[in-house]
Amino acid sequence: MSHKEDINLIRVNRPQLTRRKFLQLSGISSVSLFLGGCGTPALEDLVGKLSEPLNQKVEGLIFKPQKLVPEFSASEIEPEALIINTFRATPIIDPAKYRLIIDGEVNNPLSLSLADIQALPQTSMIIRHVCVEGWAAIVQWGGVGMREIVALSQPKANVQYAYFKSADGYYESWDIASALHPQTLLAYQKNGEPLPVENGAPLRLASPIKLGYKQSKWVTQITLANYFSPFKGYWEDQGYEWFAGL
Repeated sequence: MSHKEDINLIRVNRPQLTRRKFLQLSGISSVSLFLGGCGTPALEDLVGKLSEPLNQKVEGLIFKPQKLVPEFSASEIEPEALIINTFRATPIIDPAKYRLIIDGEVNNPLSLSLADIQALPQTSMIIRHVCVEGWAAIVQWGGVGMREIVALSQPKANVQYAYFKSADGYYESWDIASALHPQTLLAYQKNGEPLPVENGAPLRLASPIKLGYKQSKWVTQITLANYFSPFKGYWEDQGYEWFAGL
């Protein structure tokens, strides 16, 4: 069976995250959101090893994984307000050769082409993108929900984090509850048009629940894990807050 046939078979029998499974992964059914930000050993979880300040744990506790953030109307979109911040030089990615890898604590590792991703149910939202530098922009993003991609990979029940790698070397990590939020997208459209390369094409994170530095551009790999890596994110490893919720 060809890779394309594998993907078609996945689409026909697309797994869904049951409520129980969602609650397991998002941590609502336990206190994992309180302790999950620390390392794997129980003692490290308890002591914290200073890896996650108390305020981040509090943010995790008050975060409501299924609560929608109010969106804006099309007339409120600010086309010129989204500032292009670069980490390194903009990577050159051939869309025809692009693959999104989903691996880690999953039963069905995936390698999806851009066509595979665009064939999945599309969703769109108009939200405010907020940068830690103090500016914001109302943007329309279109793409596929992260929870759709996670469901395809058939995650194991112990997953607590999602790690993102980008083509330019940028790296990020999210708590799984935030990654599964219904308004967390892997976007390939911006303001009704194909996503520009400088904004992260072919695929970027977009969400109204996280600050801008959490929303990786040029995403090439998503690793689902049950441990909190010492490499939390590029800016977080420079001292920025890890949870970075809005």
